[in-house]
Amino acid sequence: MPVVEEEPVVEEEPLVEEETSIKDINNKSSFFDPYDEEKKNKFKSAISKTKEGLWGKINRFFTAKNKIDISTIEELEELLISSDIGVSTTIKIIDSVEAYVEKKSYLNNDELRNILKNEIINIISVDSNDNQLLNKNQNTPYVIMFVGVNGVGKTTTIGKLANILSKEGKKVIIGAADTFRAAAIEQLSVWADRVNVPIIKQKIGSDPASVVYDTLQSAISKNVDYVLLDTAGRLHNKINLMNELLKIKNVCSKLIPNSPNELVLALDASTGQNALEQAKRFLEVIDINYLALTKLDGTAKGGVVIGICDQLNIPIKYIGVGESIDDLQLFDKKQFVESLFED
Repeated sequence: MPVVEEEPVVEEEPLVEEETSIKDINNKSSFFDPYDEEKKNKFKSAISKTKEGLWGKINRFFTAKNKIDISTIEELEELLISSDIGVSTTIKIIDSVEAYVEKKSYLNNDELRNILKNEIINIISVDSNDNQLLNKNQNTPYVIMFVGVNGVGKTTTIGKLANILSKEGKKVIIGAADTFRAAAIEQLSVWADRVNVPIIKQKIGSDPASVVYDTLQSAISKNVDYVLLDTAGRLHNKINLMNELLKIKNVCSKLIPNSPNELVLALDASTGQNALEQAKRFLEVIDINYLALTKLDGTAKGGVVIGICDQLNIPIKYIGVGESIDDLQLFDKKQFVESLFED
């Protein structure tokens, strides 16, 4: 029997009960649709602390300085770094600002705003497949494999995505392949019950690849549209984690060619630059093609979005914008920048 590794229990973000857990979606836009006013407003609210933290600091900086020139660029650099954008990404932005200052001697507020906006747009425009890929019709189940350490909101993201896809009329199944923590299986089971989605699980200490095998076999036999797989995030033991995740990937590809379709790393936005360092450590273990950024609504450290896109060159796909069951969105980079710089 596999050895069960003990990990400290870290609580996932709380579930906020609503009058109706599964809302009526008549007259509501699809999860896959471009942002409508409701989505925009939710997103703006989610990044309001980040906006105040970043642009609020810059506005206060201008109130004191009126203009930016060579003598004040260093202060601007410190301000950007303190907004969790990161040192190397900040240097890229500052280099562009310096180039403009050298041409004009100084910049006013509007000029700096436009330069920063354009630089951030360029940085977060990471090449990626269209988000609509998630909505692609295919004959075999679409497999989304989630990785991430305990406590970042991975289980909550899986539960919210299962709920949303189910409400879109899709058949969904969850695989509880983090078999090293009883809490992980229990939390995922609570979510599965709550959103009325089947879950495949085994006893604590079971082979995670076996859980995945059973999940995919069930998905194939029942013509399921989406498979959501939870996995362990034991970064303290990289070799075991690497072997486990590669084994799971191999099981996926053997049963369903070209799967997993998405390998998503969940990161907690509220940890700022620590999220970036965590991502780098995971990339030493396994290739990641998408990111899920959780808890964006509760932090002023959303500037890490800019640094993550710059340093990792991996697109952010899912974002947590609140605590309720529907508060998950596909990341819209254009909306992020517009909301950040909106008056």
